[in-house]
Amino acid sequence: GLFGVPELSCPEGFQEAQDKALHESEQLVQKACSTPPGPETVRIFDQLSDSLCRVADLADFVKVAHPDFAFREAAEEACRNIGTVVEKLNTDVELCQSLRRLLADESVTSSLDPETRRVAELFMFDFEISGIHLDEEKWPRSSENVLVATLCNSKRTGAKSCILKGRIPGNRTGWGCLAGSDLSKRPTVLVREAAYKIFLHSNAQQLNRLEELLASRNSLAQLVGYETFAHRALQGTMAKNPETVRQFLEKLSDQLSKRTQKDFEMMTKMKMKLNPQNSTLMPWDHPYYSGVLRAERYNIDPSLYCPFFSLGACMEGLNSLFSQLLGISLYAEQTKRGEIWSEDVRKLAVVHETEGLLGYIYCDFFQRPDKPHQDCHFTVRGGRLRENGEYQLPVVVLMLSLPHSARGAPTLLSPGMMENLFHEMGHAMHSMLGRTRYQHVTGTRCPTDFAEVPSILMEYFANDYRVVNQFARHYKTGQPLPKNMVSRLCESKKVCAAADMQLQVFYAVLDQIYHGKHPLKKSTTEILKETQEKVYGLPYVPNTAWQLRFSHLVGYGAKYYSYLMSRAVASMVWKQCFAQNPFDRAMGERYRREMLAHGGGKEPILMVQGMLQKSPSVEDFVDALVSDLDHDFETFIMDS
Repeated sequence: GLFGVPELSCPEGFQEAQDKALHESEQLVQKACSTPPGPETVRIFDQLSDSLCRVADLADFVKVAHPDFAFREAAEEACRNIGTVVEKLNTDVELCQSLRRLLADESVTSSLDPETRRVAELFMFDFEISGIHLDEEKWPRSSENVLVATLCNSKRTGAKSCILKGRIPGNRTGWGCLAGSDLSKRPTVLVREAAYKIFLHSNAQQLNRLEELLASRNSLAQLVGYETFAHRALQGTMAKNPETVRQFLEKLSDQLSKRTQKDFEMMTKMKMKLNPQNSTLMPWDHPYYSGVLRAERYNIDPSLYCPFFSLGACMEGLNSLFSQLLGISLYAEQTKRGEIWSEDVRKLAVVHETEGLLGYIYCDFFQRPDKPHQDCHFTVRGGRLRENGEYQLPVVVLMLSLPHSARGAPTLLSPGMMENLFHEMGHAMHSMLGRTRYQHVTGTRCPTDFAEVPSILMEYFANDYRVVNQFARHYKTGQPLPKNMVSRLCESKKVCAAADMQLQVFYAVLDQIYHGKHPLKKSTTEILKETQEKVYGLPYVPNTAWQLRFSHLVGYGAKYYSYLMSRAVASMVWKQCFAQNPFDRAMGERYRREMLAHGGGKEPILMVQGMLQKSPSVEDFVDALVSDLDHDFETFIMDS
């Protein structure tokens, strides 16, 4: 069966696996309610969580990636059913009381180790944000709001929109096929403008759904005792509260201001040069002219790099890096019949030089029909200490969208693809090396603003010549990738990088406002216009509603800042711990011990402090991000 699960040799097996998990969970609920307060209570809760997650997590991947529709449909149904059970458990008063008795008994809590106590508190948090403490008459209203929020989640994105012919530049027809978000490759101003306006055209029905979603989230947050949805979402994160996030974004915006203005001035000059009739810089120009400036200054042609980045070479590079840094090797394993969902999926065993097998990574790297075109990491089974003393090994999937190799040649990666591979492998190592006692906090099951740190840190390794030089060889000649090509590639990414970062700040600020104090003072579009012109600097385009394409509002509500904060932490870790020697084993061991090993079982800021040996301030985060924008003097002068 799939992933070695016997029941999943056919789609109907999801029902069997689900029934088995639900039966087990019923027994564990009874056990939890009858067990005296103590560490055993937390272990039972985690066992209960694991029995449901083993089906739900696996189904979560299968429903989006399996090539067989029947498997996808069965997995979708299993996700819904398990989700319903989890909602019921989160509002089970008797179950909650068994945990509350534990946390209320000071003599018991003082005897718990820090990880056990944190996991108990996280389980209690799940009860509280589900409104376990509400009076019964409030429950129908709460349930209705959950339904509304779910409805908005499923309907808001991916909608088609109509646009009046007169609003298309040049009043032309036939623009529809050009509508899309990638404006960096549209050489004609008129085409870029049309694509932008069509793709981001406003839609009254979708705007109503978005505003309903935001209002419902706010109501739910207030029902369970939070001032705003942002306060609820940021509980337990590295930032801790919206005030810290606002301070971080404001200080970063201030530091970026002059650099961003210079970037916009460079783009405007380039636009004047190429299009003197219309030189006003507009939002659809930013991706295109920043690309033109990069090409002019560094003349980076990705096709010149691809022959050096065969998939096999890149995997060898990762294997070598992990071996030197962490004492870990990746070994290809033969799969059993029915274990994988596509013949090009590969299974890797992750083995430590002294500890042995740590877990498994399934590599689903290649494009195929109906497979989502996205790079991501899925936890299929979390690690935990079993009741018999054995460790339940973690299992993950890395999903990429690489092209199949051409005849007679290996699969060749562009520099961006290579960096994405390193990024996703950072998530995988977090899952493999998180040796938590409880699966509830295994690997990447940690606050969002910390979860991206290991993956972004891997990007720094992917852009360091000492690392790249270990594996980048021309697949025909064996010639190493020249150092100046790596330097130029890295420096090219800094062209207009301040403006790119300022755009991310704008997105994060908008996300905070939408999930802040309600009722909102203006419509979401008016807020967008005001925030875009104040924070980003380029004008709002009438009749557009970019917020309807901001899909992160659904899955990352009030947490979009996390990408910037995670990058700041990764930057500090790189500069302080690995920049001098990216293969430093002592630092690698510290990284595992202080950051990777704990998953979400320790407060994220404490993990960062342990790694950096100091407590970073908001100013430190900002300085780390801004200093990354500085050019390497030697490369910059040489190319100038």
